[in-house]
Amino acid sequence: MAKRAASGIKFERSSGNVFRDLGLADADELKIKSGLAIEITRTVRRLGLTQQEAGQKMGISQAKVSGLMRGDFSNLSESKLMECLNRLGYDIEIKLKPARKAVGQRTLAVA
Repeated sequence: MAKRAASGIKFERSSGNVFRDLGLADADELKIKSGLAIEITRTVRRLGLTQQEAGQKMGISQAKVSGLMRGDFSNLSESKLMECLNRLGYDIEIKLKPARKAVGQRTLAVA
């Protein structure tokens, strides 16, 4: 990352993945999971569901919904988060294509 200074304030340009910028080993997985968690939270709010109702609809406990809505998705797998979105009315499409580099990457696009 290139370091720059603006008006005496030093800053670094982001890689596009805050988890990678923080040096976390599982940065790509965390970026995907956080995107899924954000979409679940938005949907629960948009639908006006209580945490209890959301939990029943998604097949998880109210406590896990509470944690999820506070940004704690560590106890839920990527697969479980996708299942929750399915139960909230989302279709999920996984698209595979050859990588441009030797090691591929995972991205999340929400329509």
